[in-house]
Amino acid sequence: MNSVEKNLDIYKIIIVEKDYNIPLLLDKTISSSKYSLSKYINLQEANTQIKTADILILDISNISKIELSILKSIRKENPDLYIILIINTEECIITLRELKELSVQGYCEKDDKLNQLPLFVETAIKSIEQMKMIKTINEELLSSKEQLVKSYLESIEILRYTVEAKDTYTRGHSERVSEYSVLIGKHLGISSKDIKTLKIGALFHDIGKIGISDSILLKKGKLTKEEYNEIKKHPVIGKNILSNAEIFQDIIPIVLHHHESYNGKGYPNHLSGKDIPLLAKIVCVADAFDAMTSKRSYRDELDISYVKSEIKSQAGIQFDPVVATTLLDILNNEYRLILEIKNRY
Repeated sequence: MNSVEKNLDIYKIIIVEKDYNIPLLLDKTISSSKYSLSKYINLQEANTQIKTADILILDISNISKIELSILKSIRKENPDLYIILIINTEECIITLRELKELSVQGYCEKDDKLNQLPLFVETAIKSIEQMKMIKTINEELLSSKEQLVKSYLESIEILRYTVEAKDTYTRGHSERVSEYSVLIGKHLGISSKDIKTLKIGALFHDIGKIGISDSILLKKGKLTKEEYNEIKKHPVIGKNILSNAEIFQDIIPIVLHHHESYNGKGYPNHLSGKDIPLLAKIVCVADAFDAMTSKRSYRDELDISYVKSEIKSQAGIQFDPVVATTLLDILNNEYRLILEIKNRY
């Protein structure tokens, strides 16, 4: 084993061969500060150490089927391992297909001097250094992106809480709509990626109400036509709030279109049928359901039988019929899941 300097990247090299010239050859040609080196006679003996190695130099002359199996297992357990094979073409029993499966990075033909091997090791070290650098950069970028995402989400959460804090009767509304939407989405069998988008989009579906006057939002009586037209602006306001951040692009269609109606008479774009994004159609039903089953300043929550009849009557008119039917199935067969959500918020 070579002595090594501290505070440097040390590359762990494992050599598996029966001769003794390779370690001496590397010692003469490569700086000892770059690596630590261990030599073994066979793969069985080296197996444990190879799991944490950076480079494996393996003489495959007369390699057995058992050792080949071990080598394949090593590759699976250590996919970053840089493998250099020393090959005697006359004795090699490994096929080209097996070599490809092993993702071997280097081959050195066996002769008396193995003059090219130090060059292969230097190349391996440089390759590992570059991969480590790329990995570090990617981790830093990911960390920065995650921090940016967290900051954006915290900012939007503050806006959302500001909206709901204005009216005690709407507190918890977004959380319930989000969970109802996820419940419907899962019953529809949408992908896990869409479930995540649905959850966040539903949570922020009313964010645009931050731009609506309190006198209109908190009005206890019936809204005038002009006031209702102001309310109808909140999807576009929400879209504008979220548009400046790339991380929110997937949820913007939900925020913008959750008040579109299946028959085309909704707002803001009067979309209809298949033109309305599916996730927006899910939030539309969940939003309406929560509005009907929540207490308001001017009425108590509506009876569940009446709510179900309303959803059924609006299927194909306000609501997508498949989405509406899915919610009705949940209400009829798994109502406890709805109650659990209501009780949480």
